[in-house]
Amino acid sequence: MARTDSTGSTWRYRWAHRQNERRHQTYRSAEAAWRRRNDELCRLRALAADFQGSAAAGMGLPLELASDEVVLWVWPAVQLVEVRHGAVLPAPDLTVGPEVTPLRPRRPDGVRVADAGMAVITSRRLVLLGGRARRDWAYGKMTGLAHDPAAPVTLIQTLDRRRTSGVLLPAAAAADFRFKLTLAFADAIEQRDAVRAQLDELIAEHAELKPFRPAVATPGQARLSGLVPGGRRTVAVAAAIAVLVPAALIETSPSDPGAEVAIAATPGPT
Repeated sequence: MARTDSTGSTWRYRWAHRQNERRHQTYRSAEAAWRRRNDELCRLRALAADFQGSAAAGMGLPLELASDEVVLWVWPAVQLVEVRHGAVLPAPDLTVGPEVTPLRPRRPDGVRVADAGMAVITSRRLVLLGGRARRDWAYGKMTGLAHDPAAPVTLIQTLDRRRTSGVLLPAAAAADFRFKLTLAFADAIEQRDAVRAQLDELIAEHAELKPFRPAVATPGQARLSGLVPGGRRTVAVAAAIAVLVPAALIETSPSDPGAEVAIAATPGPT
């Protein structure tokens, strides 16, 4: 049996039910998005605290490591890209954080593929073991580095190479590659603490954005607009029409015939 209020109506309860469903659906979507980003920030913070490479990770690779060099990351299928007339890239920095928008698996205009092979991040350099040759980007020689915000491409400029080059990765691997490369570069300049501090700040800022559970709508809060399809907007439009139509009718109604006769009977100037 439908619930009714003191007037015997049920529409107020239906209105409250719809409002609560809508509010909770909006809250659940916002809370899920907030939690996903929070989990990713915490995961990155844990990696920044504990992740270390190892020489054993490089076993079996066709790459000779220095005595104090370790491997941090390996991906088997990466493309070497080059830019013929690239602008000067920004200096490498330690900016970290989850990607705001998903990367699209595409190659930007002006970027050509020159080779393909395996990418290796070590504590000293980024290496591409290509089918044609090996390409090294030593951290100590990097002058510019840029991650494309829309595509899984990272471009690098170095002191010992005139042409801008870099890597094109599978979209699914780009975020992990970028973070591990940042950690490796931070270690090379002894600034991993700066990465951890940045992530701590991001986590604290994100905590302040956690959605609040919505207030519960009650039948007593319902208004008559809840009875009308479209709610308050429909009522407002109807009210505006109710005011404008009579005014328009008054303005367009015929003038007083008596006044016209009086004007016609008035003798003209002599």
